[in-house]
Amino acid sequence: MAVAGKVVCWDLMKVVSIVRSLYCKLFKSSLVLSCAFLCVVPLRNLSFAHGRGDQPRLHYLAMFLSGNNVCYLNILFIIEHLVVPNILVKVNYLGLNEEKNCVINMRLLPAIGSLRRLPSVCSWCRNSHTDIHTSFSPDSVTKDKYNGITVDLNISHSLTSEEFRTILSDSIQKWRNQGRSAIWIKVPILQSHLIPEAANQGFEFHHAEHHHSLLKLWLQEDKEDLTPRFATHQVGVSGLVIREDTGQVLAIQDQNSQFNLWKFPGGLSNLEEDIGDTAVREVFEETGIKSEFLSMLALRQQHKQPGAFGRSDIFIVCRLRPLTFDIRPCSREIKACQWMDIAEVQKRSGFSAFMRKVTGMAMYGIQHGFQDLDIKYEEMESVYKGLRYKLYHRPVPSDTQTR
Repeated sequence: MAVAGKVVCWDLMKVVSIVRSLYCKLFKSSLVLSCAFLCVVPLRNLSFAHGRGDQPRLHYLAMFLSGNNVCYLNILFIIEHLVVPNILVKVNYLGLNEEKNCVINMRLLPAIGSLRRLPSVCSWCRNSHTDIHTSFSPDSVTKDKYNGITVDLNISHSLTSEEFRTILSDSIQKWRNQGRSAIWIKVPILQSHLIPEAANQGFEFHHAEHHHSLLKLWLQEDKEDLTPRFATHQVGVSGLVIREDTGQVLAIQDQNSQFNLWKFPGGLSNLEEDIGDTAVREVFEETGIKSEFLSMLALRQQHKQPGAFGRSDIFIVCRLRPLTFDIRPCSREIKACQWMDIAEVQKRSGFSAFMRKVTGMAMYGIQHGFQDLDIKYEEMESVYKGLRYKLYHRPVPSDTQTR
């Protein structure tokens, strides 16, 4: 404390011990005198190092002060306000200024037995501390057409775990009373420390990818949760590259496949990538062959496929026309690659039933034309303003077409 204008630094634990002892002996029976004691030793200049090792000391003093019946956030706000890079506490006699409101607040709050029962945020904290957040920022909260609420913590102001816990609890109650169906919270990866706070209030993961996770809480307990699961299917695309002049198709063997079978080049479609573009890209990446998308020929759906991350699998076969013919396979992915006679595929071993079925379609197309096989797309205007989509379908006979 200040002596002749100087500051004497005491070890934090010694200060707590002495102050706690005086408090217990002199003022235990009088809440008003306890507040007066804290007026003599204002807390604005209690300062602590914010290292991991100092956290128990911080909470130790907070628990001691909680006997004066303030809210937990109020205590930590006062203690943590001025930070110095050491493990000592500085106590200055600076008289009453902004601490006076806090002391009055302590005196007026009802007696609460233990820290565990302290209110998280009292009314004084809500009204007086402008830098203590008591709600999510308005621009971070949006309503959806299904009567749900989404909170984007990427947009919201930075929150401590205590602030987040209190705000979330209050918001859940408010939105439940409003009859909202669900709450979604988008959590950036760097704020993942808030996830346990949400989990303790009933939230669960909906999905996570790249730099964020999405949490969900269903509010209407008397109704079935009809929220769809995230990404129920993965989409793979294969390119059936046909040389109609020679009756050949492009076939490969994977470098790392557990099956030593021939197949068509292909892979998973990227986000916002058309399936035709996926087929052309994958063929070029794996074989070095440039090609042009013509149509979709077949679609395979499979469940419980190993390596599909627990999702169902949709695999689409596209018909491509080759623009180049010199094979330059990717050595990292491809063990073998060649132009192969379709008739040979039908006779040789080392081909799956799927491969034989699709090459049979190719053989039919070469002999009779692909007009009965091709599934082509029509680009159409979406009901969503500014968006378009591709509708894949067999052509309607010209004599029955309607507008």
